[in-house]
Amino acid sequence: MKGAASALILIFPTIVSAADGSGQEFSFLASLLQMIAALALVVGLILITWHFSGKLMKRLPVGQQLLSKHIRLIETRYLGPKKALLLVEVGGEYLLLSSSDTALTFIKQINMLEDIEVIEESPEQGSFATLLARLRLRHD
Repeated sequence: MKGAASALILIFPTIVSAADGSGQEFSFLASLLQMIAALALVVGLILITWHFSGKLMKRLPVGQQLLSKHIRLIETRYLGPKKALLLVEVGGEYLLLSSSDTALTFIKQINMLEDIEVIEESPEQGSFATLLARLRLRHD
């Protein structure tokens, strides 16, 4: 902290002298500080907007409807480009579906719930931070 304060004290006369100039001198340091301040302002505005938009989306009635789904995608396993197996819960029943680039095909209704480990969805499960944490765990 002392280092930052001493650097600011050393830089301040340069900034003042750059502001006093006739406009013909170019101060790299003054331009750098101005660019850093503008970047901090833009990033701060983005973070504030993100924070308040998240709070607003939770209060909307559409968000509440999305939390009480009757159809859930439990798991997706990709077999190749544009080909996947989907495990879907519809009204408490589990269905295995095949998806390709042109069709969605019913394969089987799964009745043995003991063999399937079902992980309940949490509201935060779809967040970017949760997705990033899951990807880190897979690669470790």
